Amino acid sequence: MYIYPMYSSELIKGTLKTIVLNLLKENDRMYGYEITQKVKELTSNKIQITEGALYPTLHALEKHGDVITDKVYIGKRVRKYYILTDQGKKTVKERVNELADFMKTMRFLLDIDSSLSNV
Repeated sequence: MYIYPMYSSELIKGTLKTIVLNLLKENDRMYGYEITQKVKELTSNKIQITEGALYPTLHALEKHGDVITDKVYIGKRVRKYYILTDQGKKTVKERVNELADFMKTMRFLLDIDSSLSNV
């Protein structure tokens, strides 16, 4: 499902929708391969998303009403762009806030700040 040279699949699995939604918020519209490459670039290859993980996520977001698609014909090929809906813009805000709060809680729970100073 994932190639994860740095992080376990359990860590990535629960954040993929948030990652995709946030990228779409920042880039207006993107196609699948573009999303995978942007994640690789932004994470210095620490997170690599396969098509087998990305497209089911995009389809779920579309089914939920968070994204719509726009097909662009390039010669004989069709490129499907994903675009946030108004609902998706609300969802991305909620998911990013939830993830930020979760990370704050984990930092506290695991006493990460003080344990890093002991390294």
